[in-house]
Amino acid sequence: MGGIDAGHKLALLSSIAYGTAVNFEGVELEGIGQISINDIEQAADMGFRIKLLGVSQFTDRGLEQRMTPCLVPAQSPLGQLEGGTNMVVLEGDNVGQIVLRGAGAGEGPTASAVLSDICDLARGTRISTFGQPAKSLRRAQTTQSVTPAPFYLRLQLLDKPGALARVAAILADSGISIDRMRQYGHSEETAPVLIVTHKTSRQALNKALAELPSTDVLAAQPVALRIETV
Repeated sequence: MGGIDAGHKLALLSSIAYGTAVNFEGVELEGIGQISINDIEQAADMGFRIKLLGVSQFTDRGLEQRMTPCLVPAQSPLGQLEGGTNMVVLEGDNVGQIVLRGAGAGEGPTASAVLSDICDLARGTRISTFGQPAKSLRRAQTTQSVTPAPFYLRLQLLDKPGALARVAAILADSGISIDRMRQYGHSEETAPVLIVTHKTSRQALNKALAELPSTDVLAAQPVALRIETV
């Protein structure tokens, strides 16, 4: 629940990649509990799929780790993943992008992994999981991601004049520009509205989300999902 299991995996991968101590507490976690079938259908209508995506980056500010549901282009490698298939995308200064893809669940893959460990033990193979003794791993400064990205917003607005204008004004005041927007037909007193923003920071988006209730046009809590183009 809440992306916790996947978050632990991200923390381990970060440690292996950067030689840093495992830091699960530093992972920004957001589960899929807020995702509805409408989000899945409407994201697909706009050419996206929703994936629980872990992103880790080591910068001058420290180690960024986030495990959140994101929109990815439907035709991208991540968008094409189905079932229990997993994918790891590595980006290096000199090697560029490396994509590893394979089965990540099920009786066959699990049995294969267990047997591989047994064979290593039988051969006397003693390779450290982290490429070095765990006690030598360095501790990294934890920092939140500031990399700008476009975002998907799902809003349920009261169907009255000026509702959308009030939302647009809040976004503009927070420095957020709208890339595209869709409003679907409805028979209720509330109108479903989808907004895709241009690139913005999560901090700016959080500011806007905190101010939206003051418009008195929200019928439900907004849903905001990052859009990744990996």
